[in-house]
Order: sequence, then structure tokens, then C-alpha cells
Amino acid sequence: MKEEIRHDAYVKKLLEAREKEEIRIDPINERNIAKGEGLTSPTNHVTTEETKIFKEYMEQKNLFKLTEAKPHMKKALTLKRFFKMKRNQQVEIYSKAGQKSIYSEGKVNAIGRDFVMITNLKDRIWIPYEKIDSANVPYGIPNYSNTHQHYIYDNDLRTKLLQNFGATVSQREILIQQFHEETLRTNLSRWKNTWVEIKYEENKSHVGKVLETSKKTVTLKGFRHVYHIPLNKIEMIETIRFLKILTSFISR
Repeated sequence: MKEEIRHDAYVKKLLEAREKEEIRIDPINERNIAKGEGLTSPTNHVTTEETKIFKEYMEQKNLFKLTEAKPHMKKALTLKRFFKMKRNQQVEIYSKAGQKSIYSEGKVNAIGRDFVMITNLKDRIWIPYEKIDSANVPYGIPNYSNTHQHYIYDNDLRTKLLQNFGATVSQREILIQQFHEETLRTNLSRWKNTWVEIKYEENKSHVGKVLETSKKTVTLKGFRHVYHIPLNKIEMIETIRFLKILTSFISR
């Protein structure tokens, strides 16, 4: 049977316990109060760096559990996780083009539901996950994040996200990539009138401007023809420069 206690006695006991409690200074809240931002509650009893490490460990364990349960999703989920860890960092990708293997290198720019986009000084390259054989960080490249990753801590941006999330995100490409996982189709629809070369099936390729995308095809407008290329056959998409456009026109 539980011991009964009156309210006055309970309050007195609580205050006595409070006086004996060890008061630790929280540097985060101390700084917040100094800045006039109020108090924040800790997510757990351990330090923030321990929380961060545990969170990453938990995400990786969840990923492996999920891929064990859904083996057909393993490749896409693993690649997506890898590229998210390397956002804005240099990576190398070996992908398939028919029987050939293609090597691509660049910084991870966009991570979609079924593709990754990397950029280098000259080109922007889209590669579907299912065409990727392997991805890694090039040997000798330091493993550190780019300062552009810290945009989320911009106080002005944080306020805009809290007060007008939809309009704020839709106006910035990097925020769209951060909060939405686009498909290759939806991403290409935002690159209309961009000159690209699409490689697909067995050594086939076409050069043209992106006209439109549908659920099954992407439409390119070349110099003389319009091409409808099945999205599920695409092996790689690469932006091209004026000289290559001119060369393509002369060769045809």
C-alpha cells in the first residue's frame, strides 16, 4: 500500500530535495540566456556529441535492418545514405553503360529517390542508382564537409522556414534537395531548355534540349529531331557546352 502524504508535506519534501540537488551549469542554456533566446530542453542525459554519435549509429543500424527486410531496396537505400553523408564532397562513381564501365568524379550536388547528381568544373551529371556499380571517396581527398552545409543555421533562414515553409523551400534549389527526395523525372522537369547528352540502352545517345518529362519518358529537342527516351533506360545524363553542341550539329 502506498504511503499517503499531504500536499504541504509533499511540497516541503520536494523543496528539501531541491536544495540538495547538484546544480550543473549548462553552457548551452547559459549562452542562450545571454543572447536572450530562452532555455532549451536537452534531448537526453548524455552530452550533445554522444547524442550525435548515437544518432548516426542508430540510423546505420536501422538502415541495415531495413535492407535485410527489403533486399530489393538495398542498393538504392545504401547509395542514398552514402551520398547524403558525402553531400558537397568529392566522390567517384563507377556506373554501367551497356557492357562498358564509366568513371565519373565530382561533388555530390543532389540526392534523389532514384538518382544522384554530381557536378564538377565543367559538367553536371545525373546517374540513376540502378546503373551505379560502386561509389567511393577518391583516394587522397580529405573527408570534410563544405561550409555550404551550414546554411541551415542561418537565423534569418530558420525564421523564414518556421513562418513560411512552403514558399521558402520552393524558392531555393538546395532547400528542395534538403527537404524533398525528388525522382529523376521531377528533377529533370526543372531543367527545361538545358542542353544535355543522354546515354541510354546499348551505346545509344542523343543530344538536345530538355523539352519535357512524363511518367515514362524524357523528351529532347535536337537540331532536326525530337527524341522520346524511356526514363528506365537512361544510363547517364550530362550537360554539354556550346562546342560539343556545335560538334554534334556538324557531325549530323
